[in-house]
Amino acid sequence: MTTTTDQAQASPPNDEGDLLLDARGVKVHFPIKRGVVFDKTIGHVYAVDGVDLQVRRGETYGLVGESGCGKSTLGKAIIGLEPPTEGTVSIDGTDVASLKGSELRRRRKDFQMVFQDPMSSLDPRQSVESLLVEGMRAHGLASDGKKTTARLRELLTAVGLPAAALKKYPHEFSGGQRQRIGIARALAVEPKLIVADEPVSALDVSVQAQVINLLEELQGEYDLTYLVIAHDLAVVRHISDRIGVMYLGGLVEEAAADDLYAQPLHPYTRALLSAVPVPDPEAEDRREQILLAGDLPSPSKPPAGCRFHTRCPWRQETRCDDERPQLRVVEIDGVASGHRVACHWAEQIESGEIQPQVVAPTATVGDLLAGEADGSDEG
Repeated sequence: MTTTTDQAQASPPNDEGDLLLDARGVKVHFPIKRGVVFDKTIGHVYAVDGVDLQVRRGETYGLVGESGCGKSTLGKAIIGLEPPTEGTVSIDGTDVASLKGSELRRRRKDFQMVFQDPMSSLDPRQSVESLLVEGMRAHGLASDGKKTTARLRELLTAVGLPAAALKKYPHEFSGGQRQRIGIARALAVEPKLIVADEPVSALDVSVQAQVINLLEELQGEYDLTYLVIAHDLAVVRHISDRIGVMYLGGLVEEAAADDLYAQPLHPYTRALLSAVPVPDPEAEDRREQILLAGDLPSPSKPPAGCRFHTRCPWRQETRCDDERPQLRVVEIDGVASGHRVACHWAEQIESGEIQPQVVAPTATVGDLLAGEADGSDEG
């Protein structure tokens, strides 16, 4: 096993280039309250629990993980829609996590969000023109009527919609067209960073490809930086320069897109990629299949030590149960220098020194609560 200091292991690669987004130690904890007259905090939901995330200017960073892992909450915390409990979020040198009120509103020009459901994120009472010009007026970009009209037409052309769409309302468009309107709205204030939260998950497969290609074209045209949040590994691989894998509130692996898919190192990443179908029957039969036991543990009571150890086929009796691993750079032959993984035994697993074992499913907090509700005895 490679021996380096904890500080060096936890640090990102040195060749980060020009950072646009630098999030350090981000935590988002939601209080659990109970009481009739006076609310009493009896616990917390640890939605995001200590995430370091750096995105270079002009790149696309893909954030993946199963439902409930905290990736959408992290995206909202980065742009100030959800206040972080702890940590700093620096965008273009400004710590936006510390901004409040009018200062935060002024800075929102630099970072925008494309939401998962375009129908619920677009006000049905506003026309497309009103939706697009609203943000421009808020940031002083719509003072000249002729220039504003020209800008609106330019935005619609950029996202592949006709100028006539300006007078229509969201319900008059298809799902893919509504998502294009959402993208145009984000572009209207000329942002530097766009956080796209599941931008194509609600769309048909053919429309997904169109929207993904549109995002790539717009990135080059408007010099954009993307943080794309998704659970579809194929989508993330197609569009991303680097990928971070998230599990139960923390990053467990980060690498360049091609490196991650070619040589996943964390057991959770291996399991995710083994579930992606391969369009070759012979290759599908030969490759390793990893089936995870049990469900995602409750974020209100995450496991001690490594968050993944309750489902990990490579779990060891030492360290895994009581020591949370840091996201660190590993030194393995053939692995890129920027490849980081949060696993105590990544080197031994990769070399075959540690072999996978059968994992027995364990009851989750949700299972226990359900058992109490119906009076059953879980033993």
